[in-house]
Amino acid sequence: MKYIIAGTDRPDSNTLKVSKIIQGIYKELGEAVEIIDLKELKQHLHDDIHYGKPSEALQPYINKVLGSDGLIVVCPEYNGSMPGILKYFIDHLKFPESFEYRPVCFVGLGAMFGALRPVEHLQGVFGYRNAFIFPERVFMMNVFKIINAEGQLTDELMKSLLVKQAKGFQKFAEALKTYKLDANSFIESKKST
Repeated sequence: MKYIIAGTDRPDSNTLKVSKIIQGIYKELGEAVEIIDLKELKQHLHDDIHYGKPSEALQPYINKVLGSDGLIVVCPEYNGSMPGILKYFIDHLKFPESFEYRPVCFVGLGAMFGALRPVEHLQGVFGYRNAFIFPERVFMMNVFKIINAEGQLTDELMKSLLVKQAKGFQKFAEALKTYKLDANSFIESKKST
């Protein structure tokens, strides 16, 4: 299963609204994906002060990442970068297996530049951790103007870009899996040796 990481803990965030829109797109494409809402796990990030030794309450979220067929990271721009909670969550994930050979794609949410900077920062982090980064990123400019009160996307161009990304990311992840180049295949091959 793929997971969407809603990369903020802000209540009633556009990030979670967009994550739900993306989840709906994947459902229309015949694939169930789940959302990891950082607002839900926020209370558990401070249960244990040692990186790499998560609390029992945090473990289910870590297991989702470790078993995922791919990650869709939805990231708003906070002060020119990613939200601190997203980086803090990443820092709690096992190294290297959390991202190594795992397909990942990015959707940025912001004002004028659609979160170009935080997505580029994330690409550096995920690249360092040897993830397979899908090259088609989506940058949602002025996101607060294109999401209505009901949480629906009103911009058809943005919707078409999200659909195009989802279709491409499905093919990308499936190709890696077919040739056993993805993280889960890599982990299985290590177990059998």
